[in-house]
Amino acid sequence: MSDSMTSRISYYHAHLYYTDEQGLAAARELADQAERQFPLRVGRFHEKQVGPHPLWSCQLSFAPEEFGRIVPWLALNRGSLDIFVQVGTGDDRFDHTQGVMWLGNSHTLNLAAFDND
Repeated sequence: MSDSMTSRISYYHAHLYYTDEQGLAAARELADQAERQFPLRVGRFHEKQVGPHPLWSCQLSFAPEEFGRIVPWLALNRGSLDIFVQVGTGDDRFDHTQGVMWLGNSHTLNLAAFDND
């Protein structure tokens, strides 16, 4: 990928997915550990579906230059959580459909959330 392509990426989001109180506790613990180790921002812990995300989730936001440290760490420390990792280019539909990777199981996103964009 050319530098001009990667320069379009302003940030990354890693969405920790969970479905119940036990998963919520695991997501909180993983987010706390990540926040202690890396320069990232932990978002709210949602106990409902938000936007295109089909499960409860919490968003970790980090700079592109941290991808190579944070994503492998998440892959090795995610436990039973599924994690949706996406680029942030300013094009939400692209960011959630083309610029993605999954750690664990993949889930079908609610792309109708982008119909009003």
